[in-house]
Amino acid sequence: MPTKKILVAVLMGYMASASAAPLLSKHVLVVEEDSGQVLYQRNADVTVPIASLTKLMTAMVVLDANPDMEEPIAIENPELASRMRSHSKLPLGMTLPRRTVMQLALMSSDNRAAESLARAYPGGMDAFLAAVEAKEQALGMTHTHIEEPTGLSSNNRSTPADLVKMAQAAAQYPDIARITTDSGDVVDVNSRPVEFHNTNRLVGKPGWDNILLSKTGTTNAAGRCLLMRLQEAGRTVTLVLLNAKAGAARFLDAMKIRSFVSGETSMAMLDSPAAHRGRSTNVRYMRVHKRVHMTIASSGTT
Repeated sequence: MPTKKILVAVLMGYMASASAAPLLSKHVLVVEEDSGQVLYQRNADVTVPIASLTKLMTAMVVLDANPDMEEPIAIENPELASRMRSHSKLPLGMTLPRRTVMQLALMSSDNRAAESLARAYPGGMDAFLAAVEAKEQALGMTHTHIEEPTGLSSNNRSTPADLVKMAQAAAQYPDIARITTDSGDVVDVNSRPVEFHNTNRLVGKPGWDNILLSKTGTTNAAGRCLLMRLQEAGRTVTLVLLNAKAGAARFLDAMKIRSFVSGETSMAMLDSPAAHRGRSTNVRYMRVHKRVHMTIASSGTT
């Protein structure tokens, strides 16, 4: 496993090699929080599937109900997750404190956990979905539709602009901010310790202690998605990356955006003709992308 210094050097080296490559996420929005200034956008008003970014809404709605977070809730049978062959480390029928279930839904994006939170909502799933709709309206998310709590449905759709509103609202919940920036934890699952990790591979990495909120999402319909709120160069920014195709592309995109926000690189390079020039540039970028993917993976996160 690379040491912290080696890991930082490797990642920065790969960033320099890829400096002329465009962002690979299809829909992008970067907003400075204090001023509301849009620093960069690409297809930011298009409504698309959002995968597990949905779980930030799920967590907010649950917390708004002010439930007993220590109350044991059952891991229910999530019909949608079963139909989509969603993987979970949580056996059906077991119980965990609501606080732990929320942690697993947000940090490791566990679909059974998210489904169980919604089913345990006062009044059940119907009341939960009604509260979701009310929350969307309260936040002004006029181009958002969420029909279930996990994000597995391709009918859970939004725009990057709406998702910035959701992220900034979620950041006001200390539990959500804390959980989504935890790198991992060990949870007792039926008297057996089980490791869970943050699905954002940047969380906990050297030099990335400036992440204030984080959520990933992945489905076939949505591609690879990433939402982050971070502090860089004295500015708090929210970035939304949707529909990246390659495995680690969203994380490399986030690294490039951070470099732009810090003033180290020009965002104009990301969409310049030079960035798209020929097969050699694309091949070189994909080699860099593969190395970043391997480097991040070798550091022990999922």
